[in-house]
This record gives sequence, C-alpha cells and structure tokens, in this order.
Amino acid sequence: MSELTTQLFSPENLVDPYPAYKQLRDESPVHFMPEMNLHVVTRYDLLREAIKRTDDFSSKYDQFLGGAQQMMFMTLSEEQQAEAMAISEQMIEIPPTMLTLDEPEHTQYRSLVSKLFTASQVKKSEESVRAVINKNVTAMKGRTAADFMGLFAGPVPLEIISDRLGIPDDDREFFYEAAAAAAAGLKMAPVPPEVLIHRMQLGLDLQRLLIKLIEARRVEPREDMITILATSKLEVVDRELSHGEILSVLNQFLVAGHETTTSTFGWGMLALCDDPTIQAQIRGDEKRVKTFVEEVLRIEAPVQGLPRLVARDTELGGYPLKKGDMMMLRYGAANRDERQFANPDSVDVDREKAGMQMAFGSGVHHCIGAPLARQELNIGFYELVEHFAEFELDASKGRPVADPSFILRGLPKLHINYKQRR
Repeated sequence: MSELTTQLFSPENLVDPYPAYKQLRDESPVHFMPEMNLHVVTRYDLLREAIKRTDDFSSKYDQFLGGAQQMMFMTLSEEQQAEAMAISEQMIEIPPTMLTLDEPEHTQYRSLVSKLFTASQVKKSEESVRAVINKNVTAMKGRTAADFMGLFAGPVPLEIISDRLGIPDDDREFFYEAAAAAAAGLKMAPVPPEVLIHRMQLGLDLQRLLIKLIEARRVEPREDMITILATSKLEVVDRELSHGEILSVLNQFLVAGHETTTSTFGWGMLALCDDPTIQAQIRGDEKRVKTFVEEVLRIEAPVQGLPRLVARDTELGGYPLKKGDMMMLRYGAANRDERQFANPDSVDVDREKAGMQMAFGSGVHHCIGAPLARQELNIGFYELVEHFAEFELDASKGRPVADPSFILRGLPKLHINYKQRR
C-alpha cells in the first residue's frame, strides 16, 4: 500500500480521510495498520457482514478505549500524573453497559431506556424539540453573519438532551461545559496536559451532579431519563442499577445525544453553503429535507468508526483474523462506497434508499436514539431554510476544517453569511 493509506490516522488524513478510504476499499478492504495494531474494515458489504456476525466480532472493546486513555496519561509529567490520579481515585468506576457489551447483557440495559424511543414517545417530544429549535432560529435573526456551530448547531442538541435527561436549569451552564468535554475526550486527539486534567475534573464534577440527581429521582420521580434509570431494575438479577451502571448509560447518551447531532447540523450547513441549489430544492419539502439529512449523515458520518474484538479465529472477506485481534469498522468509509451508493461523494436529495447509510450503525447496536436525532435534524433544517436564504461561507474566515479526530468527525467552527426570509 502507498504512504497515503499506511498513514490513514495521521492528522492530515483524519482531517480528510476520503481519498485514503477509497484506496483501501479498492485495494485492501480489510487492512492491517501495524502502528495501531488494528485491522481496518472500509467496504460497505464487509461492515454489514461484520456487524451481523456478533459471535465472531464482539463489542467488548473496553481494552481498546482503556489503552488509548493510558497513552494520553503517559504524556503527563510525574506531577501531572499524580494530580490526575488524585482525581481518578475519587471517580466511580464505570462498568460496561450498552455500547461495549454483547447479547444478552447488552439488551438488559438497552431495554431499560428503549421506552423513551418508541414512535409515540418521539412524537410526544416533537413540541418541545420545535420550541428549542424555534428559539435558536430566532437568535439567528437580526444578523447576517454567525459562527453556526456556536449559535445553533451546538446549543440546540445540548438543550434538548438536557431536557430529556432532566438536568435542572441552575446546572445547565456547567452541564454544557462538561458534556462538551466528555465528547472531546472521545475524539482521542492529543491535547495539552492542563486540558486533559481539566477534562478529568469536569468528569468528576459531572459524576457528582448526576449521582445527586439519581438519588433525588429515587425519592421524587419525574418524566425523564434519569428517573427511568434510577427507578428501573435489571430483571435477571432483580436489583436497581448501581451508580456506575447508570453513569455508564448516561455518558453514552450524553455524547450520542448531542455531539453527533451537532456535527451533522454543521456538515449539513456546509453542504448548503457549498451547493446553494440544495437550499431551494429542500425548502418547504419535508420528504427532501429527510433525504438531505440522510445524505449528510452518509457523506460525513459523525462517528467515523468503532472497534470490534475478534472473538475466535475466523475470516472476513477472505482475510484471516485471529482471536484477540482488534478491528476498526470505518462507517465513514462504508458510507462512500460506490458499490452501494451511486455518486457517493455528492449529496442527492432524491436518492433512493438514502436511509441505508450506516452513520447510526446497524444490527443490535444500532443507535437507539436515532429517531430522536433524526427528529431534531429534520425539524432543524426545515426551519432553517424556511426562515433564511443564501447561506454561504464567510470568505474572510477561510474554509472550515474538521477536527483531526480518531472516532468523531465534526467542525469546531463554521462561519457563515445568510439573509433572513421571514
């Protein structure tokens, strides 16, 4: 393989991985990266197959995430390591729950929160979602330029997930900062030591806030996710969830419930700026808005990839794998596979079966909050093009560049110009 693919996870290729993805799909769809000790899967059909073969490819990849955290810890000085350890010792240990478990344990936890994501519950939440979106649309009025990430793409999902979790108004400002820090940690990008330690302190403080809310909900239940987790029992063992188990589930929703939606709002706005004809094509057309959202999720998957642990000696697409090998399923590569999607690098608001994209995963680990994310995105983009027109990049700020992230893919800034329609 060329230098391009052997350096797939270099900062440059993390910013723009798509040429390397294409080369891997064409030449080596399951490819070993010795510097990461990873077997990277990039072709759509092979990802689908790997996700279905849960007996061969396990989601118990905690060791991978733990190894990445240990590598970051080793970059600290002895004094900083001592400070980090002092924070870590005060934190509750987080056990695996949904994301990093296989069946049947995975479903034991997933079923506890699935009641929040039924069709009736999603419909029930529409009014509150619209209220948040309309408030932030109003905030965009009276001006002609903005950092879209800071003014709309970030605040909307954060406020909505805060409402769904049940975070009190007085704690929102801290919660927003801590949630952003939790998502940033999953990017697995190098950061200065002081930033890493600050994130750890925020994580500890967030644990303390959530535990306080868990205990409060056990005394006085409400209609929110914290109440459901605080008052539910694991049926197999007939016991309440521990603080650690609840924190584990909440942490997953914290990142999945806001960071991925924020990223998709950003990439969608960039697509509108890059191709002004799309703005007119989707305006007032709910069906095309929905297809547009699926296309943005496909073109720029907010979660570029997740690991799998090889559970026994096997093969994938004729490529041999041994028990204990670590794989990386790259959804971002599969979503641009021309074997599955015609003109894969272009947004097509009339694409048939656009929902076949894999941004939300597939199979038993398909993102449980996908209906709520789609609801936010569909309503959000419908209202944005309804109220505004002539979205374009602010040339004075330069073209936005993605964060060089190993797992997540998002824009830190997106400076735009626009005009108000109504």
